[in-house]
Amino acid sequence: MNPSDRDATGLLTRPDHFVQLVTPTGERRSDAEFDRWVADVDTAALGRLYRDMAIVRRLDAEATALQRQGELGLWPPLAGQEAAQIGSARALRDDDFVFSSYREHAVAWCRGVGPAEMLTVWRGSAASGWNPFEHRMAVPQIIIGAQALHATGYAMGSAWQGSDAATITYFGDGATSEGDVNEAFVFASSFDAPVVFFCQNNQWAISEPVGLQSKQPLARRADGFGMPGIRVDGNDVLAVLAATRSALDRARRGDGPTLIEAVTYRLGPHTTADDPKRYRTDDEIAEWRERDPLTRVLSLLAASGVDADGFEREVAEEATRAAAELRTAVTSIPDPEPMSVFDHVYAEPNSHLARQRDHYARYLAMFDEAEEGVR
Repeated sequence: MNPSDRDATGLLTRPDHFVQLVTPTGERRSDAEFDRWVADVDTAALGRLYRDMAIVRRLDAEATALQRQGELGLWPPLAGQEAAQIGSARALRDDDFVFSSYREHAVAWCRGVGPAEMLTVWRGSAASGWNPFEHRMAVPQIIIGAQALHATGYAMGSAWQGSDAATITYFGDGATSEGDVNEAFVFASSFDAPVVFFCQNNQWAISEPVGLQSKQPLARRADGFGMPGIRVDGNDVLAVLAATRSALDRARRGDGPTLIEAVTYRLGPHTTADDPKRYRTDDEIAEWRERDPLTRVLSLLAASGVDADGFEREVAEEATRAAAELRTAVTSIPDPEPMSVFDHVYAEPNSHLARQRDHYARYLAMFDEAEEGVR
């Protein structure tokens, strides 16, 4: 093994170390095992995948700007991970169920969640952004890795009810060291739960490189739990689509879970409260920008005879309109009534909550009295 095969974080990133169907320069690579899973993806379908990625990248940039301008309290950017999220989400059926972490905005986009709904929580206007059963996607989980257990339990219940729907759960490389994720692996493997564990290895668990917590590719952790692991180029939307379709098919057949490691990169900060310049180099970021998931699809479209420049401009205009609509929708969200913080906390009223409501109401009344005094 040559040291040059490793990237700045210490993990292998050569094409022969993961599934790759489209190279960073836009060349189509043949794969005997995975080509059949994307045989239906023609030029039009590839264009739709690019459209998804371009729009969510623009929405993500707008959300970051909104946070910097004080319209959001916090935002976890997804820039760089578009292919991993769009490729996997577009492999899902409508009746499949998603359990995500806090960065899967592109997955939510694919499940029909409105852009403003994605930002409601980050604005502090509501405790959750959407109805999980309407979109077949749970609201984002902040606790690292907890959603893996939720997904496994849901998948087991779904199978017991006789459904062939699958469940997918998303988490980052850092979450693979959490107890919740490993416990989910045990349960899913033991009971052949129809769940796909989708790890977006974006190289950094906040400020710690993935090479620090794992000396081997994360997909190999599946071996110890008796399930297959697939390592895929997470910046290749076609490869991600193929790998996810394969894993979902296995789940639907009743053959149990699969771990997918999508090797990608977080181009921005962990959240808008993070300063990645403290732990990453400009050279590392530049290296990963050369593997951009959007430019490789444009190159492949151009090689297929598409007017890539014209198509890129068309999609960019659509993305700009979507961003403007997002800004208008978010800044129009009304502030919640202060006392609404007690709504939906318990199914039934109780004295403990009533006492807190009373204390908080009296606290708020102090400000009204102070304002009256000024007048």
